[in-house]
Amino acid sequence: MDLVPALEEPLKKVLGPPTAKVMAEHLGLHTVGDLLHHYPRRYEERGQLTHLADLPMDEHVTVVAMVADARLHTFASSKAPRGKGQRLEVTITDGNGRLQLVFFGAGVHKPHKELLPGTRAMFAGKVSVFNRRLQLAHPAYELLRGDAEETVETWAGALIPLYPATAKLESWKIGKAIQTVLPSAQEAADPLPDSLREGRGLVSLPEALLKIHRPHTKADIDDARSRLKWDEAFVLQVALARRRHADAQLPAVARKPKPNGLLTAFDDRLPFTLTEGQQKVSKEIFDDLATEHPMHRLLQGEVGSGKTMVALRAMLAVVDAGGQAAMLAPTEVLAQQHHRSVVEMMGELAEGGMLGGSEHATKVVVLTGSMGTAARRQALLDLVTGDAGIVIGTHALIEDKVQFHDLGLVVVDEQHRFGVEQRDALRGKGKQPPHLLVMTATPIPRTVAMTVFGDLETSVLDQLPAGRSPIASHVVPAADKPHFLARAWERVREEVENGHQAYVVCPRIGDAIDEPADPKKARKSAEDEAEKRPPLAVLEIADQLTKGPLNGLRVEVLHGRMHPDDKDAVMRRFAAGETHVLVATTVIEVGVNVPNATAMVIMDADRFGVSQLHQLRGRVGRGSAAGLCLLVTEMPEASAARQRLNAVASTLDGFELSRIDLEQRREGDVLGQAQSGARTSLKVLAVIEDEEVIAEAREEAVAVVEADPELENLPALRTALDALLDEEREQYLEKG
Repeated sequence: MDLVPALEEPLKKVLGPPTAKVMAEHLGLHTVGDLLHHYPRRYEERGQLTHLADLPMDEHVTVVAMVADARLHTFASSKAPRGKGQRLEVTITDGNGRLQLVFFGAGVHKPHKELLPGTRAMFAGKVSVFNRRLQLAHPAYELLRGDAEETVETWAGALIPLYPATAKLESWKIGKAIQTVLPSAQEAADPLPDSLREGRGLVSLPEALLKIHRPHTKADIDDARSRLKWDEAFVLQVALARRRHADAQLPAVARKPKPNGLLTAFDDRLPFTLTEGQQKVSKEIFDDLATEHPMHRLLQGEVGSGKTMVALRAMLAVVDAGGQAAMLAPTEVLAQQHHRSVVEMMGELAEGGMLGGSEHATKVVVLTGSMGTAARRQALLDLVTGDAGIVIGTHALIEDKVQFHDLGLVVVDEQHRFGVEQRDALRGKGKQPPHLLVMTATPIPRTVAMTVFGDLETSVLDQLPAGRSPIASHVVPAADKPHFLARAWERVREEVENGHQAYVVCPRIGDAIDEPADPKKARKSAEDEAEKRPPLAVLEIADQLTKGPLNGLRVEVLHGRMHPDDKDAVMRRFAAGETHVLVATTVIEVGVNVPNATAMVIMDADRFGVSQLHQLRGRVGRGSAAGLCLLVTEMPEASAARQRLNAVASTLDGFELSRIDLEQRREGDVLGQAQSGARTSLKVLAVIEDEEVIAEAREEAVAVVEADPELENLPALRTALDALLDEEREQYLEKG
């Protein structure tokens, strides 16, 4: 069944080409349905006024306020006719705070006549500071006049929807366009099954759309939002439930480790005992591996909780059972690092087919895009013959040329760096679908796990192995207290004198054309804009440190543009203790393990996200000596960026930090990390606050999909799902 044609109607037919063009370009709205689903951000009551003290700097805002005062100033100007220029200064108030509006030149005449003291209006513009006072320059405005029939009471109580707007299209213009298309809401097809809607007392979709755009009371808004949250949560959970359902129908080879085999031999040579958490999670994984349907499990672990050990034991269990295991890492540095540490942990058990190898041994190979032809050919041969039980590699593993003898398990490290399609491409290399274990060191609140990774079962590893040391974190305010930065470099020298090593992390590499190390994560804040200095760079800082405060120490650099062999050589020297200080970009963010490194200085720390800082910090304190992380910033004490850094310095709890991170970012940014558009389509659902709705929607979705996997009896739900998945594919292709 097609979507209701009224909602598919292009906006240019309904609103005319000029308005439709602005809506498409600036808001991504193309059809009547798109516009109806562009919901108000908030509402103002005509009798009430916006709180002016809380306006965000450098953002486009819409406020409802009253004119307190208007003054026309005349001044000498060579540009104005008759040599006199005019400036209109209007002060508006919310009853407490005040805000200055400024109009210049020819733009003063209309507001001078209309913005008289006592007039109420909506004003839209960008908030800036002039002479230490907030102001809007040349704001657009719409007078709020009561209709003749309206009583003072009804006029004052009416709710004014304020829409997410742009400088090109003010909120009230969007509101007027929505009034034009609102009658079409009656024809919206309802994706929620009747029984679900009635059982939960939710209003119909047409009613919800009317109430969200034209509420008479605050209760109308609550009804509409409750209903629309359910739409978003339920349609998304149905998509995930169908993916899980389809995966559960697939056959897989059960992989049970043989008694006294490779896994037993490995456990026997471990110099420590596994934590309770590692044992519990390993049991969950081994139970999944023993079934004849593919495992789909997400392993979340705090930085340094021993995820790699759990993944390695799962890989050994599969090799024991006659299969092969592949580990996919996001970067070459990390693939090489994992390969080194796996070979080290396994010892003679990694020397399959070699003299001195143990009887249970297998071969562990590495496969990356930059390998020489001979080494690559040998690795490919070891995989296709089955000589190599374990392969660790980058996305080079996904290429068509790579063939396995019998792929039984795929381990994906740092899942958010890979799209679902990449994951599926590797899974397609088994004779039957292999088991899948996805790992992430970015702690994810439960609700995000249910949305972003909703097609996976979740295991959490939150206990640190014995012998791990605490990490002390401090903010270093370089602008306010330059002597603190000097002391930071002294601390680095002290660590090196005590036989340890240090990292210095910078946001970019060092050419003029450089971008920040990860533009998606580098935050562009208003404070950032205010201070036009480019982010600090690896090559410049390394040079300054070598000539200055770290003179005499062995300092090396590491960044993404280096040749892979050079990167590997640098990491080897650092791991061997030959280098004292490694100045790097975020290539060291994930998985790099040098237990002797005890100190980290992060330059321009305010340019990194909360979870990224937590990840970086996890590179120190990995041995028995205490770790130290210094967050260097030039941001002022009161700034949001400083508050963020203070939060990171105050706790080592990754789950707590991920909540802070989520609360500070827009929903779409967080969910967009899943590399699929479905998550960014959330408009009213807030993953942190709406945990209950998401959990209940998941239960309902599972029941619906079990009863009717193809959704044959729910055509409107299928339509909503197709729209969601089309968007998902489109977003994925854009990212690819």
